[in-house]
Formats: sequence, C-alpha cells, structure tokens
Amino acid sequence: MAIKLEKLKEEKKKGKLSFLIKGADEALANTIRRLIIEEVPTLAVEDLEIKDNNSALYDEMLGLRLALMPLKTDLKSYNLKQQCKCQGEGCAQCELILTLKAGKKGMVFASEAASSDPKCVFVYPETPIVKLIAKQKVDVVMKAVLGQGKEHAKWSPGAAFYKKEPVLTISKAQNPELLAKKCSDGVLEISGSKVKVNQEKLYESNLLELYSELDKGVQLSYTDNIIFTMESWGQLSCREILQQTAQILAEKIEAMEKLL
Repeated sequence: MAIKLEKLKEEKKKGKLSFLIKGADEALANTIRRLIIEEVPTLAVEDLEIKDNNSALYDEMLGLRLALMPLKTDLKSYNLKQQCKCQGEGCAQCELILTLKAGKKGMVFASEAASSDPKCVFVYPETPIVKLIAKQKVDVVMKAVLGQGKEHAKWSPGAAFYKKEPVLTISKAQNPELLAKKCSDGVLEISGSKVKVNQEKLYESNLLELYSELDKGVQLSYTDNIIFTMESWGQLSCREILQQTAQILAEKIEAMEKLL
C-alpha cells in the first residue's frame, strides 16, 4: 500500500504543522521524528571572542545564552564543516560571523547583533541578551556553523511527535453534566442531554481517554493512521525541515543499498 500524507493544520506564524500519515506504521513515523530532531542541520553560535564584557553576566553565561538563540538558516549557502571544500578550516561557505557591540544603559536585544549575512540573523529580534547599567558594555564576535541535533540540542530545528488517529463516538451520554464540567478543550459540544463531537478539535485533544472513562456512552478507538505534529524553532520553516528530512532519509537508504 502506498504511503499518503494529508495536511491537517498549518500555522505558519507559529511554525506549527500537523499532518496525517496513511499506510505507514510507528517505525516510519519515529524515523521521521528522529531525523528532524537529530539530523536536519541548522546554524548556531559555536565559537566567540569576547573583547569586552563587564556586564552582570559571566563570559560563560553570555556565551551559553548566545549559543542557544536560534539563527535563521540558509541551507543553500552553507555546508557542514566536514563536508565543506575548505576541509573544516573555515570559510564563508561553512562559517557565519556575527558581532554584538553595546554600551548603552538598558536591555541589549538580539536585534542589535550584526550578521555578515543579512539572510541569517537571530530568529527572535526581541530576545533579551543582557541588561547593562551605566559604564557597562559588551563587545563580542561570534562564529556560527552548521551542526546537527545529535551533536548538541542548540542545532535541533524543532520538536516533533506523533500519535494514532483517534475516533470518538457517542451513543448516548449517561452524564452530560459531568462531561460539560470536565470538557475544557471544546471537543464535546453539549446541549442539554445531547452530546456531539467537534471533529476540528478532536486531533488536538489530550483528554479523550478521560471522556471515555467518565461516561460509558463515550467510546474511544484508534485507526491505523498516524497524526504527526511538528513545531519549528524558527531556523527553518516546517516545509524546509520536511524536505531536508526526506533528502536525508533517501541518502541513508541509498547508502544502505550499496552496503547490501
């Protein structure tokens, strides 16, 4: 049977995407999940030169904060160091230089960092980095490189999880008042003694098992289909993450075929 994907919900502004996988099992879903978290490369600050820092943050804390801030990533312009033509020595195709220089009293934000590549800047410009008081300043040169989540979580592009597709049916609710009291996610639409299922909110609910336990008139079952949900941290769009995941999976399959 061919594998089919059906988009359920996409929130581009929030970087969220959920889709239905038909004709596959949990093994494939978990493979996709692990490839997203561990293999899809993104940019993150790896090295930094602290020229000046007399703020309240120690150098190590400042470096840690900068390294964990997600950077917009252009996979067409940058290579993993081990795959670059410079053989890991460092060049414009595998390293991104950013600078942060601030000496004004008040909060220093991510938007104040200057990047050598306008396409690759910190994802969230309003992220606070450090607060300066009078006569304090920060002067840092950062070097960002492509990496993978299996090396460090700072390179992971987002979160991903999956679950079986639920089916909620209601024959005759025995205690609609109790269901109305416990239903906080809008899945159950209750009017008097009548209870209906809101299919639009069904897939997002985490309370379905509770509803089936509260009332014998509510039956919960699962199909063989899988609901896959992912959320991007902002370095790449969900579409870019999935495209890169498919490419990595294809490369791994080809490598395995050569070994057989």
